[in-house]
Amino acid sequence: MQIVEYRSNRVFPFRSEEPEEFPVVASAVTVGAFDGVHRGHRKIISRMVSIARQRALRSVVVTFDPHPRRVLGGEVTGPLGLLTTLEEKITLLRSADVDLLFVVRFTPEFAMQSSEEFIKNVLVGLLGAKSIVIGYDHGFGRNRSGSGDDLRRLGLELGFTVDVESEVRIADEHFSSTRIRQLLGLGRIEEANAFLGSFYTISGTVVEGDGRGRGLGFPTVNIHIPDPHKLLPQSGVYVAESNIDGLSWMAMMNVGVRPTVEDGGRTSVEAHILGWEGSLYGRELSFNLLHFIRRERKFPTLEALRQQLEKDKKTVELYC
Repeated sequence: MQIVEYRSNRVFPFRSEEPEEFPVVASAVTVGAFDGVHRGHRKIISRMVSIARQRALRSVVVTFDPHPRRVLGGEVTGPLGLLTTLEEKITLLRSADVDLLFVVRFTPEFAMQSSEEFIKNVLVGLLGAKSIVIGYDHGFGRNRSGSGDDLRRLGLELGFTVDVESEVRIADEHFSSTRIRQLLGLGRIEEANAFLGSFYTISGTVVEGDGRGRGLGFPTVNIHIPDPHKLLPQSGVYVAESNIDGLSWMAMMNVGVRPTVEDGGRTSVEAHILGWEGSLYGRELSFNLLHFIRRERKFPTLEALRQQLEKDKKTVELYC
């Protein structure tokens, strides 16, 4: 999958300051924030890829960074609760057999474009759209004002077809990133993963901690998450899994403020990796969340905490 960045009317190889020549190629295109790249998103992307293959077109996913809500503001006053950082989104899309991921740097100026300007200038003019695939509730351009009917009208004018993918539901529940956020906030990891079609992932850099876990007999890796808008699930202890150097390792992950050892602490993410020995400082790690064990709580003594951690570890071992 090729990845390029679009901003200020110029195209760049991803994370490069040098513009590259970007040829207009006949393409099938789909557009969206695709936060979580959940099963509803995947159905749309799969339909687009299928059309591209049938018509010998390039398959293109257009997404935005930062998330449009970070730029447009409105009622957003704190972290957005993103299901995926850009890097996590890229990892998920690599498995979708897409030819090109086109990352639009979303700015206030870009947001002022009308739906027609966006379609003409970017989708058709730059990406050569001959087919555009959208979800049933998709909106284009400023204030999401562009509808499927607008697309079809422009398609007749500019020479592209429009396909609208139907809604996806699980057990008659509406599919949305909002619903997945709700499930994660309740610690209902298995249900959230079912909607995602993959495991919910927390990624970041291993940084030095205070060593308290090692003192209790449970050394942990402390994870710094680079994007403050990344959604953390309900505070508590989780069964997790991480791939390190090509091998899968089970882990006991804690998300929370560690009330037994720290008063008024900030939310942190740390994981005890079962069987791991050695330093991981500075490494980039991703953890898939598999199961919610229990809520975080304050224990009367460190020994009581240690005993509970032993029980939590057994839960992880049984989950294997």
